[in-house]
Amino acid sequence: MLWANAGVGKQARLGEITEADFHDAFWLNARGTLFTVQKALPLFNDGGSIFMTGSNASLRGYPNWSVYAGSKAVLPAYARVWVSELRDRKIRVNVLTPGQVATPALEQVMTEEQKVQFESVIPRRESGRPEEIASAALFLASDDSSYVNGMELVVDGGTTVI
Repeated sequence: MLWANAGVGKQARLGEITEADFHDAFWLNARGTLFTVQKALPLFNDGGSIFMTGSNASLRGYPNWSVYAGSKAVLPAYARVWVSELRDRKIRVNVLTPGQVATPALEQVMTEEQKVQFESVIPRRESGRPEEIASAALFLASDDSSYVNGMELVVDGGTTVI
């Protein structure tokens, strides 16, 4: 099992995006994920599971996040192609796409006002907990998801559907 979890992003409005902003996001999120998976392939047993961390920013039009969203939007495309390429080895490839999650790092950088605004788009009006994302990751890593392949599992409390 491999969980390719890379993510960096910086807010920038169209017209103000720099080449460095683009490079940084795509270098880690798109390039880093691809080469992590590629490097790990020789170590993989047939029948294994690969999943990558997406972002619900690629599913919703959050202002100022186009570069980050674009760098994460490539992951479901990777998954669909790799399913085809790895079919003879029966390696499953999926994307786990979390929504807003309350982590210590996020708590340190957000004001209370930003947190309220952040959570206002979540139907239950509170961020996800790390263990909720971990449960979804365990599902994708386990044989319980043996018939799930090439899919994007969105775990965002319904944020992207309303």
